[in-house]
Amino acid sequence: MERTTTTISQEEISRQLGFCREIAALNAVRPQAPLAFVDTYGCQQNEADSERIRGYLRQMGYDFTQDEEQAQIIVLNTCAIREHAEQRVLGNLGALVHVKRRHPDQIICLCGCMAQEPHVAEKVRQSFRHVDLVFGPHVLWKFPEFIHTLLTGRGRIFQIPDEAGSIAEGIPVVRQDTVKAWVSIMYGCNNFCSYCIVPYVRGRERSRKPEDILREVRELVEQGYKDITLLGQNVNSYGKDLDQAMDFADLLQAINAIPGDFLIRFMTSHPKDATQKLFETMARCEKVAPVLHLPFQAGNDRILKIMNRRHTREQYLEKIRSLKALIPDIVLTSDVIVGFPGETTEEFEDTLKVLEEVRFDALFTFIYSPRVGTPAAEMDDPMSREEKLANFNRLVALQDQISEEKHAAYIGKTVRCLVDGVSDDPRYPVTARTPGNRLVRLTGGTAQDVGQFMDVQITGANKWSLFGDLLFLEEK
Repeated sequence: MERTTTTISQEEISRQLGFCREIAALNAVRPQAPLAFVDTYGCQQNEADSERIRGYLRQMGYDFTQDEEQAQIIVLNTCAIREHAEQRVLGNLGALVHVKRRHPDQIICLCGCMAQEPHVAEKVRQSFRHVDLVFGPHVLWKFPEFIHTLLTGRGRIFQIPDEAGSIAEGIPVVRQDTVKAWVSIMYGCNNFCSYCIVPYVRGRERSRKPEDILREVRELVEQGYKDITLLGQNVNSYGKDLDQAMDFADLLQAINAIPGDFLIRFMTSHPKDATQKLFETMARCEKVAPVLHLPFQAGNDRILKIMNRRHTREQYLEKIRSLKALIPDIVLTSDVIVGFPGETTEEFEDTLKVLEEVRFDALFTFIYSPRVGTPAAEMDDPMSREEKLANFNRLVALQDQISEEKHAAYIGKTVRCLVDGVSDDPRYPVTARTPGNRLVRLTGGTAQDVGQFMDVQITGANKWSLFGDLLFLEEK
């Protein structure tokens, strides 16, 4: 792999926008605007990438649809984290052969992390002949050029370069939300956890310049966005590759200084890079939401070492204690893998002990899934699926109990929440989020309240959400 991070020049982005204009001219002679369907799988970073794909498509003259039959272009933006997600994508991709047969001029694209895996690209090349374009995250910025080539010629395009990755500024964006926004502050990962495919498909860590990030956040605030999430595979590593003294805590403080009433969130963090400086900055900055997603993955030191996590159980717990001392009401979430190769039930018990001490508000839990190309995929894995499932169920039951108790403690409190969406349930017409990102189902309220910070009286709770009544709209 080429290790040098490249910055895509503005001349290159202008060239891509030139392709957009040429395609838009072709589409302008149609009786109505052609439609595109962008289907996103996986993490928030994929969502952010899809917003840029839609931005390009809008510049090309496309409107959007959720119906594959109506779409002239279909884009599947994929995730490679777990085998189940990969199989689901391949199943949906296979089903499109029938749609393509009915609409032979349709362009079908596969992109994202899964597309970057060589074995997947080869499988698509050989077995999914109806797919026209396969490209990895590193070359998303060239999407208009690929589409222009397909429209003005034919043939198939496969672009999955083995490189460290690049930074491309100036790509247009079409966001899916008017209240919440994703802002990528960095790309790639240098950690090489033994179970994870991300460093192989997303490339090396590379940070956007702080002035570009601050400009994007200012524009979002001016447009009325109230909930802004900073994204990176490991946001705590931000700035290590910059030629200026700026780490993630410094970036948070700079964003916090932007005028406006909005919340700052971020994910994902790695325990080895979560510093006391970060915790103190979170406590000091009033716009930084009191929530931290800090994956610990396993509670046993032997397993953590085999995972190449580069932190111990006690180091993790000490960081949590320090954070709670600074922010007593911090909302904590995490990721846990059950049944990593070689894990015994006794070692799994250590994971349950971490849950009991930390008392997370919520967990994202997974049974280990081998990924081709990672070291863990070659490890002996003697524990049966049945044993792993039994341990997984114990983990979920304990976390459900903790979540229900944590949520019950909200009842009777008044919490300033951001009304963020409408609901199909007539009993709870709108939804909101607490500063700690807990879902609140609200009685009363209308779509006009979406995007407003409002005081909410919490009246009930279960393990998944809170229930509340709107009290009054705060003065702007």
